[in-house]
Amino acid sequence: MKTNNKKFLLSMVLSLSMIASCTKLEPNEQDSIVIKESGSGTTSGDAVALLESSYKDLDAFCDQANLYAMYEHTSDELIPPTRGTDWGDNGVWRTLYSHTWDATHQQVRDNWNNLNSRSYKTNQVLAAGNVKPEQAAEAKFLRAFYMFYVMDLYGQVPFRAITDGVDVNPKVFSRSEAFDFIVKDLTEALPKLTSIGPKATNTTASKAAAYALLARLYLNKAVYTAASAEGPFTFAPADMTKVVEYCDLVTAEGFSLEGKDNYFNNFTLNAKNEIILTVRHDSGTPQNRIYMVLHYDQKPSGWNGFATLADFYNKFEDSDDRKHGKSPAAKGEDYYGIQRGFLEGQQYNDKGDPIINSRNNKPLAFTKDVTLSGASTEKGIRVMKYHPKDYDAGAQYVLLRYADVYLMKAEAIMRGGTGTPPALKMVNDLRDSRKASALTKLDEAAMLDERGRELYWEGLRRMDLIRFGKFNTTWSEKTNTEAFRNLFPIPQIAIDSNPNLKQNPGY
Repeated sequence: MKTNNKKFLLSMVLSLSMIASCTKLEPNEQDSIVIKESGSGTTSGDAVALLESSYKDLDAFCDQANLYAMYEHTSDELIPPTRGTDWGDNGVWRTLYSHTWDATHQQVRDNWNNLNSRSYKTNQVLAAGNVKPEQAAEAKFLRAFYMFYVMDLYGQVPFRAITDGVDVNPKVFSRSEAFDFIVKDLTEALPKLTSIGPKATNTTASKAAAYALLARLYLNKAVYTAASAEGPFTFAPADMTKVVEYCDLVTAEGFSLEGKDNYFNNFTLNAKNEIILTVRHDSGTPQNRIYMVLHYDQKPSGWNGFATLADFYNKFEDSDDRKHGKSPAAKGEDYYGIQRGFLEGQQYNDKGDPIINSRNNKPLAFTKDVTLSGASTEKGIRVMKYHPKDYDAGAQYVLLRYADVYLMKAEAIMRGGTGTPPALKMVNDLRDSRKASALTKLDEAAMLDERGRELYWEGLRRMDLIRFGKFNTTWSEKTNTEAFRNLFPIPQIAIDSNPNLKQNPGY
């Protein structure tokens, strides 16, 4: 057992490199940090360096694989078509989309290791001899942030105290225990977290970020504390009122919706009102979100990968700012031919001339119809929330955004929480700011659709589908409805290393 425990500790401390694919994924290299460990398992290190490294670890949320793939490829708003031999990758994408993954899936394994190793590093910040109260508060927020995703995806959260020796099997929190632990971390951190209002780049834990994460926790509490991960889920009015209260606290920190014509500002360095937490990355990402959709013949030459589904695209009105936006480049400049939002139909180059598809010598026009296997290169509407012109000005990925908080409040009121204004008015005010027409009624189906229209491809859809009971339904070429897939399996290597872990039902 001693050998196995050392292997587990190593997997908790070191991030595994990401899988190789036709997209030439680059590994997440972490800064080297010297940590001394005693025979009892206690550690010492520099709190400043450890905390800085823990913030850099947020790059796990920038990739188009791993964490992002587990939330989006499993949903009804993104499809990963195989185009000839491109994007076959031994079926790694198709199995996520089809809900046929198992405990050996590479990204299920790698994501487990990435998140748990990052969580463990925050423990080291807290154990550092020179840690200040403000640094400890930021570390607790980051630990809560990482543990939240382990809880949400896997339903079990391993936890190794910094004083545990290498021969101690890490304890395992149940989902409800993890919920309580995360809430405790955030509430303890809040008094020492800084009040930081909206700005284009918000890379530091703040009161608003903690409030937003607490709102997300209580909105999903029925899922995390249910007797079975398959449901049913009962949303207590008291929990929904807590959601409203935390969302109002975010608003009180100065956040608001971007005005009309400014929706895509949220994904640039020109954002003003909505950005609560971002991760900056100077190379590699979030350009992945750009290259993963663009055709080989577009500039910059893309990987011609993922697309959205016609049924999802059809949920948008033509007037809706969230559907189509202008290119930030002028005619004749780099990237003029790439618009924001959904890329449909004929595509153009920087001069405004139609692009010719070099694979078939026909005009390059993206079509709604797309199949999971055997798709030709022009099939599927692409999504461009992060634009290459904006990326040249500086790379960042949005982790927490006010519009999500705003819609969480509206949903909580709809589910019985106490608060004002009425949920329908809130949703219609949001739709008006995006130039969409008003809804006449608001039910669960309408609320789920509105969250999709506002937050598409932002790494939230799996969570929303589960909460609304729609994750185990069918959509284009996705026919598996096994309810146990509300949780991912625990990787076998983790179970072999720690007997306190038990495989989730169904696997």
